[in-house]
Amino acid sequence: MPTFTAPDGTLLAYHVDGDGPPLVCLPGGPMRASSYLGDLGGLTAHRRLIRFDLRGTGESATPRDPTSYRCDRLVDDVEALRVHLGVERWDLLGHSAGANLAVLYAARHPDRVARLLLVTPSVMAVGIEITPEDRLAAVREREGEPWFADAYLALEEITQGRGTPERWEAVAPFWYGRWDERAQALQAADAAEKNQEAVLVFATEGAFDPAGTRAALAELAVPVLLCAGEVDLAAPPRAIAEFAGLFPKAELVVQTEGSHHPWVDDPAQFVATVTEFLG
Repeated sequence: MPTFTAPDGTLLAYHVDGDGPPLVCLPGGPMRASSYLGDLGGLTAHRRLIRFDLRGTGESATPRDPTSYRCDRLVDDVEALRVHLGVERWDLLGHSAGANLAVLYAARHPDRVARLLLVTPSVMAVGIEITPEDRLAAVREREGEPWFADAYLALEEITQGRGTPERWEAVAPFWYGRWDERAQALQAADAAEKNQEAVLVFATEGAFDPAGTRAALAELAVPVLLCAGEVDLAAPPRAIAEFAGLFPKAELVVQTEGSHHPWVDDPAQFVATVTEFLG
């Protein structure tokens, strides 16, 4: 397992798998170990995936300063990884909450990004509003699922501010296009693979400057792909379409029947979309 040292001395780890040009992957969670990304549906047959364990997650060390878990401060770790790898420009992928870090990095270091790929991205960094109706509308297509009635009722309660741990557990099937054994195993591992202390710090005050980030992204002259899931409650297609509009050269692809983990829902469709974009 390769490692390098962050500017503050924290030892950070990353994982390399596959063949071809490198694609650096920033995991979501927030602050979940990168192992859940796996081979991104078989993308390792086309690209060399570099999965980064953010500080305090996976095989990376816990920092002395817990405030360094804040998203904007993690940008320095990503840049330190680029320097360690010895590349001038790279293709960068951010999934879910990791997309916030990816866009903050691109805003701060636009000359270091060759292509930017945002998979079912969180929109906190750019200040896009996702309404309760956006989330409810995205999942109504799944009405025929045997678990739908309770999950939908739980989502209504959550969007009304009445969520409990039990109701959050009830909406778990919505995070995947198919609620099968693999999806259930990934969901069961979620809490164990997150640094819960870091989760509380990631988006605290000062982490995001939406107006400044939007202005920087409007000048980002590189190809950008945003992958949305047709039935994703976390990153509904309407919001991701608005996100795509912030870039000069962006493409939006909505994966049919896809949810928040599109490489799990339909690996072939996801890999075809990504490889076509990356070339």
